Amino acid sequence: MSTVTPDYCTLASDIKRWSRELGFAEAGISGVSLEKDEQHLLSWLKDSYHGEMEYMERHGTRRSRPDELEPGTVRVISVRMDYMPPGTQHAWDVINDAEAGYVARYALGRDYHKLMRNRLQKLAERIRAAVGEFGYRAYVDSAPVLEKALARNAGLGWIGKHTVLINRQAGSYFFLGELYTNLPLPVDAPASAHCGTCRKCIDICPTQAIVAPYRLDARRCISYLTIELKGSIPEELRAPIGNRIFGCDDCQLICPWNKFAQDTAEPDFAPRHQLDGAKLVELFAWSEEEFLRRTEGMAIRRTGYEGWLRNIAVALGNAPPSAEVSAALLARAEHPSAMVREHVAWALARHRPHFPAE
Repeated sequence: MSTVTPDYCTLASDIKRWSRELGFAEAGISGVSLEKDEQHLLSWLKDSYHGEMEYMERHGTRRSRPDELEPGTVRVISVRMDYMPPGTQHAWDVINDAEAGYVARYALGRDYHKLMRNRLQKLAERIRAAVGEFGYRAYVDSAPVLEKALARNAGLGWIGKHTVLINRQAGSYFFLGELYTNLPLPVDAPASAHCGTCRKCIDICPTQAIVAPYRLDARRCISYLTIELKGSIPEELRAPIGNRIFGCDDCQLICPWNKFAQDTAEPDFAPRHQLDGAKLVELFAWSEEEFLRRTEGMAIRRTGYEGWLRNIAVALGNAPPSAEVSAALLARAEHPSAMVREHVAWALARHRPHFPAE
């Protein structure tokens, strides 16, 4: 173990270089003070905008106080990794094809959690080789972390009106990860905001989930409804969901800053099973075994098989009437899951006026 006090300025520069060598697009360093963000979080929770994500409330201030989550933390190294795969079907083309199922672009390939966590571990090992043993812990959506606020403070971008982090040189199509550490590294300057008077993300949201600038009601958000929500989707929100069967990108797709978005160089994020524009009827026909096999190692697993069928049933209810769509829905009308049956019945009712006369 080294007994020499590290040159922390040089170490910070090395960390950023090592991060790029490990496949991260950028890294920055921040302190642990998040008082204003904590007040925003507590207000958001008070308004019940977190819906059924009760863990958001259960974690309390550990989310906004890094040194409570990991005692001894004085700095946070934030990293980002671009995820948009080159050659992917254009998002608007899929959204405008009501017979296709839209999957959020981040979820088309391998689940990023393990991949990024492994890279963060390698970054920690490089730091340890340089300075000896030190305190750290890596996070990628694996604990209560205010990752966007920390990344903003580390200079990686600003939090847009849609509550997504935006980078001036790279838009918003990237993942975030953190390395909490006890090393007193020099901190970077926080990013300044550049949304100006633009409100395109607010206006385009299909379910009007962005209730005010920087204020998202998750209970109306399509990403929440199709992934986090485990029960029935509120009936008044089913039609606005359209053909979005796992997540939603509209607020990012419309953002002018995404003209600077960078394609990912990570081959594991490439679309699997043609999910960047597969037909709804084909996806609805997947058995549970097929679903589990085809989504192995993918974020789509998070919704579960019943949630997958629920989401596709809604999309089929919003699809153009056809004998093929009606047949697909009728084939699931007696599904063992009450939740699936409910959404199939809703979809069939939408198509019933178009059924051929008996």
